[in-house]
Amino acid sequence: MVVLHALRCVGTSGLTRVASFTGLPESDVESELIDLAVAGLVTHHKGFGGWALTESGRAADAAATKAELESAGTRAALAEAFESFLVLNPELLELCTAWQIRSADGVVNDHTDTAYDARVLALFADLHARAVVVIAALAAAAPRFARYDARLSEALAHAQSGELDRLADTIDSFHAIWAELHEDLLATLGIARWTG
Repeated sequence: MVVLHALRCVGTSGLTRVASFTGLPESDVESELIDLAVAGLVTHHKGFGGWALTESGRAADAAATKAELESAGTRAALAEAFESFLVLNPELLELCTAWQIRSADGVVNDHTDTAYDARVLALFADLHARAVVVIAALAAAAPRFARYDARLSEALAHAQSGELDRLADTIDSFHAIWAELHEDLLATLGIARWTG
């Protein structure tokens, strides 16, 4: 059910993003998606971004994630770790804004000021160091959360080596992976996202 859950967390998506989320080869993901489509749990939209959950698929994923926590008896531990995640979440959003818009003058960051970028990158690294502790607690409650550590570490390492878009500007950026983690936590704990 990892492929089904991936679509729950990333939304309508193509094979590459689902494979990145799951850690599975694209060929395995595609085979699983076809099986899920036959079962009526997912659908494919050629011109609309790829694969998506059906209502039946959303219900099946909710039931599977609920059963996962009930079977492990770790709902309380996961909920506690989620509270720690929520402490870090506003800081991550502020860092993404600082990366994209220079706070001093309110203009778009064109990344020509390397000293400014280095300061923001250092703040991302500090946040990441605290996030891995939270992710370890999440993974202790539900082992599949361990994958986020490697994915966030990889995105940060790419940004630190000069691939600046890997912080907040691509589907495999630190920010995008963080958003998937947030959605995964909401889905796993059965918390509806507030829509105002």
